[in-house]
Amino acid sequence: MLTVNFTTYSQTIRAFAVVGLLASSLLPSQPLFAQDKNTDLDPVTITASLNPVQTSRTGRNVFVIKGDRFAQLPVHSVDELLRYLPGVEMQMRGPAGSQGDIVMRGGTFQQVLVLLDGMRLNDPNTGHFSGYIPIAPAEIDRIEILKGASSATYGSEAVGGVIHIITRTYAARKDSPETLAVQANGALGAYGFASLNAGTFLKKGNNIFSAGILSNHSDGQLQRGTRGFFHNNTVSLSASRFLSEKWKLSARAAFDQRDFGAQNFYTSFVSDTAKEKLSGTWAQMQVQRTGRRDRLTVDLGYKNMLDRFTYNSGSIPNSSRSELIQVLVRDEIRLREHTALTAGVQLINKKIASNDRGHHNLLQAGAFVVLNQQVGEKFSVNPALRVEWNESSKWELIPQVNLSYREGDFQFRASAGRTIRDADFTERYNNYNKSLVTGGRIGNPALNPESSFSYEAGADYFLNNHLKLSGTFFQRFHEQLIDWVNTPYANMPRKENLSPTGNYALAKNISKVNTRGVEGDIQFNQKTGDQQQIWASAGFTWIESAGTEATPSLYISSHARILTNLNLQYGYRNLTLSTAAIYKYRTAQEAKAIGARMEPGYFVLNGKLQYAIWKQQLGIFVQVDNIFDQSYQDLLGSVMPGRWVMGGISFRR
Repeated sequence: MLTVNFTTYSQTIRAFAVVGLLASSLLPSQPLFAQDKNTDLDPVTITASLNPVQTSRTGRNVFVIKGDRFAQLPVHSVDELLRYLPGVEMQMRGPAGSQGDIVMRGGTFQQVLVLLDGMRLNDPNTGHFSGYIPIAPAEIDRIEILKGASSATYGSEAVGGVIHIITRTYAARKDSPETLAVQANGALGAYGFASLNAGTFLKKGNNIFSAGILSNHSDGQLQRGTRGFFHNNTVSLSASRFLSEKWKLSARAAFDQRDFGAQNFYTSFVSDTAKEKLSGTWAQMQVQRTGRRDRLTVDLGYKNMLDRFTYNSGSIPNSSRSELIQVLVRDEIRLREHTALTAGVQLINKKIASNDRGHHNLLQAGAFVVLNQQVGEKFSVNPALRVEWNESSKWELIPQVNLSYREGDFQFRASAGRTIRDADFTERYNNYNKSLVTGGRIGNPALNPESSFSYEAGADYFLNNHLKLSGTFFQRFHEQLIDWVNTPYANMPRKENLSPTGNYALAKNISKVNTRGVEGDIQFNQKTGDQQQIWASAGFTWIESAGTEATPSLYISSHARILTNLNLQYGYRNLTLSTAAIYKYRTAQEAKAIGARMEPGYFVLNGKLQYAIWKQQLGIFVQVDNIFDQSYQDLLGSVMPGRWVMGGISFRR
């Protein structure tokens, strides 16, 4: 039976949705089911080599999804959308943007770099915050997923891959057509669920404006004596102006707030009834000058995040404020018709002020050069070299080379390169400032930076611009990998605030970890006349990791050995059916104290049925998450919701 609790949140969201729908009736028309004008499966990417180039010429496995898909698929937040994309493993702790760790190619969640219009989002406090994307989905132009090693271009964290979110404001060109678009989706459902996803985009003359809101709320399903509630809000605003034929100025500001139940997010203790609240601000600015043979770009970024974590009602909350300041200057130079060079410098300053981890500041810098060289009509080579400096780990030299060869409908590619990652503040200082710690994770200031060498080889097959099949083999040889390892009190390097009877997981450098795997991707897009369209993407990944530690580490033992992601969307006349599914197989785990068991495999299917009731613009929909009511956990103790039913209204003009 569907029950709805009309809380203050849901009433506010409903009011916003109604106002947005009424106001948008004056705007030009845009179909409810976005009709792709370009079904090309070989789009231009800027993520693989910083220079705009077709994905087939990068030598890399790159998956691109358009932002319009968000409103059509059965997902509620950007991290949920990523969960169903080929090759991305989201280790979810909670729904609708509460928390999820991003894993690619069997690494840890700190080994994926997340970018927003070229600026890194990874928080200096912890990689657990990488899934908090401070952008409303309505502002997204596309998401580019670059799989595999990318440290030579982007530096630290770009080990398993890069997720680059590119917004409509920053992507717009001077010759782009004038546009005014509004979209709004509002939903209500069981467990007091209320959601609003709305936004607008305007390009008029030399001016561009975009704004959006994403708001998800629920009382939550019942857990171990608590409820998995969430109140998550993101508001974003951006603008660009073409000052002349050569100059473009862009800026963005965003506010992100999340308040949710966090029981057993980080521990498997009976006493854990945690809640967590985060609030963050994001600001960035870009100045771009386009000349006859080059394009110079200067990016500035600032991130401020306050995390307040309360373990239980009797504990003192952990309060941590992190800051990230970054400057990136790069110049894309067209040397000849088939030769392009991108060179740049980057400066990053990381800070934290915490009653748990102390006060710390870290400075790092990098300089890089990337070459795009096309040889004849079929062959491309893209070498890259980066010099990275970190005041903790000093100097690093990071090379990489990517190769691509096209023969008919087949594209052959290969890549090899080095990657690095330095420890975050949680890995170095977790639980260092407390007077007594009786259990849990303990930081280690003596951690060395991670280093690895990766290589991959693969091929793509294109059929009639409607079907793309991709296959890739990859292997990564890791040294000094950082992970949490169960360690007895007697072996702890620092014992000042620890109990001799405590159970601890110490952040350690694992001597060696070798990871290998195979991934396959399918993309399909077919439109028949004006009445029927099918879009689908699917991914399969098999991964095997082996380390030298006798005691298994936490996150290496948690990544999926087999991962399958699927999206399918079918539109016929006024009816649209969308599904998103995931199958995961990994090592089983159990925590008897809290009655938690992580089964080795699970399958989750979401579905959304939408019907356009007016001019292909106004629609109603019903959505069911976890249709088969699967009981599952991605991380031991973090119970994910069962079947969840909701319905709503959607408007696009």
